[in-house]
Amino acid sequence: MAEIEVSVEISAQIDKVWDIVSDIDNEPKFWKGTKEIRNISKNENIVNREITIAFRDQKCMQEVKLYPKEKIEAAFTKGIIDGTKIITLTAKDEKTLLNVKWDIKLTGVMGMFTGMIKKHIESGTVQALQKIKEEIER
Repeated sequence: MAEIEVSVEISAQIDKVWDIVSDIDNEPKFWKGTKEIRNISKNENIVNREITIAFRDQKCMQEVKLYPKEKIEAAFTKGIIDGTKIITLTAKDEKTLLNVKWDIKLTGVMGMFTGMIKKHIESGTVQALQKIKEEIER
């Protein structure tokens, strides 16, 4: 498994940060590794969707659970990626700490490349958090 954790402090209240990160249909705007999203179903705070990732245009299924103003849990349920991406928000005075933790691996024979993709995912996560921060703070 590849474990990756990246955080950024954003000069904004948690409500404003939540408005941006909880708009999960807008994910490709910030996350360069996510090319396309197709929602399959939505039931209260749970969204099942198909995402197309930048790695060889592979399609993966995700179950995304939204916990308002607290966290977003995305579990990869089918496809080349197995594991989770968890985004958490923590209020800190007039700021918000935005944290992303990945715990993933590539499935099947691609599993041997998990270590190689780790740095790409980490770099993409740093860039995504920076884009989110810039969008909110401007």
